[in-house]
Amino acid sequence: MSKKTVAVIFGGQSSEHEVSLISATTIISNINKDYYDIVMIGITKEGKWLKVDSIEDITSGAWKESKVGAIISPDATNKGVLLIEKSQMTLQKVDVVFPALHGMYGEDGTIQGLLELAKIPYVGCGVVASGVSMDKFYTKIIVDTLDVRQAEYVPVLKGELKEMDAVVERIESKLSYPVFVKPSNAGSSQGVSKASDRDGLVAALELAAKHDKKILVEETIIGREIECAVLGGRDPKASGVGEILAAADFYDYDAKYNNAESKTVINPELPEGVAEEVRDKAVRIFKAVDGYGLSRVDFFLEKGTNEVVFNEINTLPGFTSISMYPMLWEAKGIGKQQLVEKLIQLAFARSND
Repeated sequence: MSKKTVAVIFGGQSSEHEVSLISATTIISNINKDYYDIVMIGITKEGKWLKVDSIEDITSGAWKESKVGAIISPDATNKGVLLIEKSQMTLQKVDVVFPALHGMYGEDGTIQGLLELAKIPYVGCGVVASGVSMDKFYTKIIVDTLDVRQAEYVPVLKGELKEMDAVVERIESKLSYPVFVKPSNAGSSQGVSKASDRDGLVAALELAAKHDKKILVEETIIGREIECAVLGGRDPKASGVGEILAAADFYDYDAKYNNAESKTVINPELPEGVAEEVRDKAVRIFKAVDGYGLSRVDFFLEKGTNEVVFNEINTLPGFTSISMYPMLWEAKGIGKQQLVEKLIQLAFARSND
């Protein structure tokens, strides 16, 4: 049987660039080399696409010095990567792409749109699912139709901050302090902050506006942070559940990736019926956004009421050593190599629908 070629794309122009590098090394290490040849494509923070020679180059940072460009051709008759070295251009055929890109330009439908144009199968959610799931505001609108509780929210546009007093009054008329302020489209809790008073709210809005032109202000839900992994195509399955024990006041980017005190617990003790409720709602939300392949769906278990409250969905969750998505499937007996293979096979299956 001849090998197929999988292209793994990583890095990118989002605030999650560094996390993407770690995810990529995990994914590449778990692609079965008996079945696949691997083409590695790194995208710098400036947006330059480069051919990468090895995992070691990713971990050392040497990949950024590559002299060979590597660009997915949007020409559907090419179905491959244009390799550019000096004045020479060659075409490397590709059978499937695994985008190990988190956040903007990787998880928001943009790279997915390019791959649709190129007619190359790819791992993960499609254009629409990626776009609406990346944009927390539009996710809220969809989940509102499902009879699934979520935090109350107020949307704010960056341009409205010129009239800051009016924005603050609008938020205060609907929500009580403390509130969470989030860029609508940033991932991995980048630009997210908690505001306990008016001064804090103004600072939080200004911070979020540095990450996105659309901002979401939410009521604070006090409770346990519960996550669930979803895997599959038209008949997706949910994993067990995991719990985040954040070292900080909330699970922001620093607490997630830089604080060793933050911990994840697989299959924590929960009140009767809660795990099944989380799994059911995770699948329903995944289907509602037209998800495909994989997602991690995050909830709160509200203190006092034990009510399950939806937080957000991530259509390209992390694949690092501390990432919940692969850990949840490992607990179900699906190791990383098997998980990566399932995701690649799902990509082929969708292209044959």
